[in-house]
Amino acid sequence: MSALEFKLKGHKHQFQAIDEAIRTVQFVRNKCINLWMDSQGIGKKEIYAYTTKLRKEFKYVEALNSTACQQAGEWAWSSIARFYDNCKKKVPNAAIKGKKGFPKFIKNCRSVEFKHSGWKLSDNKKKITFTDKKGIGTLTLKGGRDLNFYPLDQIKRVKIVRRADGYYCQFSINIDIREYVKQPEPTQDCLGIDVGLKYFYADSKGNTVTIPQYYQ
Repeated sequence: MSALEFKLKGHKHQFQAIDEAIRTVQFVRNKCINLWMDSQGIGKKEIYAYTTKLRKEFKYVEALNSTACQQAGEWAWSSIARFYDNCKKKVPNAAIKGKKGFPKFIKNCRSVEFKHSGWKLSDNKKKITFTDKKGIGTLTLKGGRDLNFYPLDQIKRVKIVRRADGYYCQFSINIDIREYVKQPEPTQDCLGIDVGLKYFYADSKGNTVTIPQYYQ
């Protein structure tokens, strides 16, 4: 899996709509954590079903794309599953850097993630349109990479990330890097190199490289 990132260019009301989508993701994720805290025996299946229930109960949750809503539930379950795993391994809460203890409520969510729906690329793949009911609309992608190189079916997830300097769009692409990198073939030839004062280096085949005289 490879990730490509582009900066998003749009209007103020579009970024406000993104903020609203991020707040909705935070709400869904925290509600799932709260359900798990208040119930016994809650598993992954119940968490996912609860995200569907929230969409029926709250209009602003329904306005969020269904895959983005489900992803918020996945983030909640991921923190719960990590806590269970740490308990099995007898890892103390926050005793080891990078380990998470008891699941906590998120106070400052910064992203919203879509899967195969809720977004659409333009024909030249220079713009992206978010098609849910939050009103984000069409945004311009600014970056040095070209999405035309990758088929649409290889794009598995699209994430909008809010940072201090703006909003970014990340594409998770299912590719094998080894397919695009030519592997060198071994020459079965050995070479010895000696670094000295007379020459920069000399090899076992008699080749020498003079010392670069930078001080001149």
